[in-house]
Amino acid sequence: MDRESMEVDVLIVGGGPAGLSAACKLMMLASEKQLDLTVCLIEKGSEIGAHILSGAILEPRSLNELFPKWQETDAPLSTSVSNDEFHLFLTDKHAIKLPQWAIPKPMHNKGNYVVSMGNVCRWLGEQAEALGVEIYPGFAASEVLYHDDGSVKGVATGDMGITASGERKDSFVRGMELHAKYTLFAEGCRGHLGKEIIEKFELDKDKSPQHYALGIKEIWEIPKEKHSPGLVIHGTGWPLSESKSDGGGFLYHADDNQVYIGLFTDLNYSNPYVSPFEEFQRWKQHPKIRQYLEGGSRVTYGARAAVKGGLNSLPKLNFPGGLIIGCDAGTLNSVKIKGNHTAMKSGMIAAEAVIEGLTKDEPASKELTHHTAMFLESWLYDELYRARNFTGFVHKFGFLLGAALIWIDQNIFLGRLPFTIRDNNHDHSLLKEAAESSPIDYPKPDNEISFDRLSSVFLSNTNHEEDQPCHLTLIDPNIPTQNNLPKFSEPAQRYCPAGVYEIVDEQAGPRFQINAQNCVHCKTCDIKDPAQNIIWKTPEGMGGPNYPNM
Repeated sequence: MDRESMEVDVLIVGGGPAGLSAACKLMMLASEKQLDLTVCLIEKGSEIGAHILSGAILEPRSLNELFPKWQETDAPLSTSVSNDEFHLFLTDKHAIKLPQWAIPKPMHNKGNYVVSMGNVCRWLGEQAEALGVEIYPGFAASEVLYHDDGSVKGVATGDMGITASGERKDSFVRGMELHAKYTLFAEGCRGHLGKEIIEKFELDKDKSPQHYALGIKEIWEIPKEKHSPGLVIHGTGWPLSESKSDGGGFLYHADDNQVYIGLFTDLNYSNPYVSPFEEFQRWKQHPKIRQYLEGGSRVTYGARAAVKGGLNSLPKLNFPGGLIIGCDAGTLNSVKIKGNHTAMKSGMIAAEAVIEGLTKDEPASKELTHHTAMFLESWLYDELYRARNFTGFVHKFGFLLGAALIWIDQNIFLGRLPFTIRDNNHDHSLLKEAAESSPIDYPKPDNEISFDRLSSVFLSNTNHEEDQPCHLTLIDPNIPTQNNLPKFSEPAQRYCPAGVYEIVDEQAGPRFQINAQNCVHCKTCDIKDPAQNIIWKTPEGMGGPNYPNM
């Protein structure tokens, strides 16, 4: 059965802040220039915002540019930052609140907002549709399509209604081909098509490897007397410091007596016994954090990898037939710990480049080479340039010396030191063997502040059609038990925050089991597996988490 096809001018893959901002800007510019433009955006989640997970403190710079009068609308930005604290967690009992002067300037949050980026994206989706963008949620792009000359032609959505063994069900529906003059890939961190595009066109040639962190987040409803709207708390140190791992936690007081709480674990950690999920459960037990959660109730849970390599790891953004934008490329500012305003700006710059290409009536096979100059002249490039040494300082010099160098770089030199520090190690390559590492005895959950994986995944509203091909594939099915298990004590069973991977002891020996139903689409396995043996591919559309307001 041949696939049906649809022709559009611009196709956007992904309904996050980058893709939606690009869509809105495209229609605005088309209106200004009186262009008849068809823009189509597809999103694998069941609705716009369903797969969005972010802290989040939103810097409104890009939003101000895109919608200057957003404050006169019902935009979901109602809680401005009222108090900004940064703590150094020394032990499981003690933490030091750092004075404001000791915090790098870009980390200050005056003028920013505590938001649900899921709800911000839903609002952006409404604006995009009002401008004439065609949005199709529940359609997962599974394949990149190419012209005969090798340029990108568009994407194909995945077939639906196929059994795990590959047979067609009665509900079988063939995927559709979407052809476009230009295709923008905005899938978020470690997008599986973006990864293919980067490799095919060698967009990361002469760049440092990309670096990542795993962010785990919960929303809690806490007693009113403990709630302080706009209070922002960041922290670093314990518990990750005990395993010599890097990262940090956050606690943001939103509206309606809710707090957003989470922990980022840098995925360059070396001890295979580290469990980012368990580290998060420990962090919540610290008296500084627990005091807010006691008497409260957990509402939602989720996890997502974040890209943090910065400018040194940023690939070339243009290729024949399109652009890669936002966290699919890696535009997060790791000094600010923010990637939403930068993703939005990257989408807006992409829209300007596409409109210029279309008005010149350039063929789709021609690269939008002028996009490079537009990016280099933007405040986005300047911001990423000033933050370029953050990851290198932390990874090369450790937390204490690295933090001191970051302070000097940002507060004295304003990010313009006359040298660049790079980390050219791949995160997955830094795991030590189990024999060289100390096992970690994590405490059992108390089911009041700390919880287990499966009850947590339940709160993410994750669901996949059970009888479908597994979207988590192994290049070599023997590696987990014949290599990773004896060598690294199979770290997948610990780094996955959703209980997807487990080792099942059977009479014939240990068996590596994949519980794909649990997958929250965080992409950590695709990143951290030491053998690079696990490949994450998109499941059927609408599968995965359904976050209400993450």
